[in-house]
Formats: sequence, structure tokens, C-alpha cells
Amino acid sequence: MAASSSAPALIGTSGDSLREAFGRRLATLMDHDKRIVVLDADIAGGTGTHHARKAHADRFIQCGIAEQNMMAMAGGLAATGFVPVVTTFAVFCLRAIEQARLSIAYAKRNAKIIASHPGLDVGPDGGSAQALEDLAAFRAIPGMTVISPADPIEMALATEAVLAFDGPVYMRTGRSPAPTIYDESHRFEIGKGHLLREGRDVTIIACGVEVARSLEAANLLAAEGIDARVVNMATIKPIDRDLVARCARETGAIVTAEDHNIHGGLGGAVAEALVTTCPCPVEFVGVNDRFGESGEPAALAAHYGLTAPFIADAAKRAMARKRVH
Repeated sequence: MAASSSAPALIGTSGDSLREAFGRRLATLMDHDKRIVVLDADIAGGTGTHHARKAHADRFIQCGIAEQNMMAMAGGLAATGFVPVVTTFAVFCLRAIEQARLSIAYAKRNAKIIASHPGLDVGPDGGSAQALEDLAAFRAIPGMTVISPADPIEMALATEAVLAFDGPVYMRTGRSPAPTIYDESHRFEIGKGHLLREGRDVTIIACGVEVARSLEAANLLAAEGIDARVVNMATIKPIDRDLVARCARETGAIVTAEDHNIHGGLGGAVAEALVTTCPCPVEFVGVNDRFGESGEPAALAAHYGLTAPFIADAAKRAMARKRVH
């Protein structure tokens, strides 16, 4: 069961990007584990792996713009005892999903797929570059663990946990500076959600950039006398079913929030867990079955209904659907 944090609100309003936090911790871990090798698709400056390229050029493989080959190569390297870290933009991971499925997951290889530029966080690059389907696609692959950390501190801890984990992993990072949620006392465990804020009226379960927005939403709700619980569900697969069920029992209504299509991602995982444990009203905050468009990330989040006021409104809708006993 997840422990409650001593920091129920944002520690800061700005921070490092998740990709940079990942890249720095990866380079440090490579100092101590000679099995780790990084595969890059000609975008190290955009994924944070420029830190690994500078510190460990002998274990940095430039694959060029050939993501399918890179993914298959990772499977081969893992078969020989290396721990390959495949890095590219999330949308290009979708391009190589067949190789991720067969060469990595089906073959049960210990390879890590780290995707930067997920969701609307891509911003001005527009709909063709905004991966709003990646969590759903990789969650559907048997044996694939799927993770989306919330802030730079958690990203660094998750990077360490992912590389210590034996098995295929898909993990999102992020392009934009991220608000700081945790302090250095935070502990990350694959498969466990983290209760950030207690509440009795409704639970908001979020991942990635939506965690900070959910904390903001909880503050908006508190001003109206609504006590909202906030859970950071950084591991989408395997989801923390026990914590999801506990929140359903104790608050009776749930909202999920993700920078992703509402179909098949965190919301789908939460709903699937609830159906077999403790069904309750659920509202989904995410992109509603649409492609993205060009714009700054914050403006896009507002346009597509992913910001704190929309999360707060979803919480009210979920509460209105509670069973009357």
C-alpha cells in the first residue's frame, strides 16, 4: 500500500525537464554498470542521452533515423547480456512497435524503451509528432511494463529502478520543464502508486504531467469545500490494483488524468482494475479520441481539456454519479 507524502502540494513551480533528469541519471548509472548500452536515432539532444554520449561514447550506438532496426538491434544486444536502452521520440516508438513486440517483448529480452516528447508536450511540432496512443499500444503488449513518472526527481529514481528491473520496459520522459512535486526523500517502486494528498470525497489518479495539474485541481476543489484525494500512478502496467480499489472504497468516485488519448491508457487501466475489484463512477480526463495540433504545450493542454479546471469539473461530475445509499 502506498504511503502518503509529506508534501501534498507542489514544492516548486518550475524544474528540469524529465528527459534531462533521465539523461543525467542514465550517464551516472553507466559509470557503475558496464552492461548498459545506449541506442540513439540521431536525436540525443532531444532525448537527454547527450549526457551518456559525452561520458560513455564507447557504449553509445548511433543508429541513425532507422527506429525499426534500432529496436531489433536492442533485442539482439539483450540476448548477449547487454542492457540496451533504446531512446527516441514517443511517436517513433510507435513506428517500431512491431520490432518492440517481437524482438524485445515476445523474445523476453531485458531491454528498455525510453520515449521522450510524449503527448501534447511535443507542442509546436503538431499532431503528426504527438504520440497520444503510445501508452495504450505498449500496455497491450504481453510482458511489457509501462511507466510515466511525474517530475524530475521521480524520473531519476524510475530510471534507476527500470535499469535494475529484469524485463522489457516502456517509459515516457518529457520535453518541457516540469514542476517539482517530490523532495529527495521520495521512493519509487515499479507497480506501486503513490498517495500524494488525502481526501474523502473523490480520488484523482494521474500520471506524468497531469499529476501536477491534479494537485492544482485539488486546491481548486478545496476552495469549494470538496476534499479530493490525489494519487500519482506512475506505473500504468502493472497497475496498483489494491490502491485503486482502496480509493474507490474510501471515496466512491474516481477521475483519471493523462496526457494521452482517453482510450487504452491510464484511464483504461484504472477502469479495468475497478471492474473486478470495486466498481464506482469514473470520469476520464485526456484527449478525447482526436489527433493533436500545433501550439505551445500549456495552450494545447487548455484547448484539449487537460488543465486543472477541467480535472476539477470532472471530479464534480464523478461525485454527482455516486450511489445514494
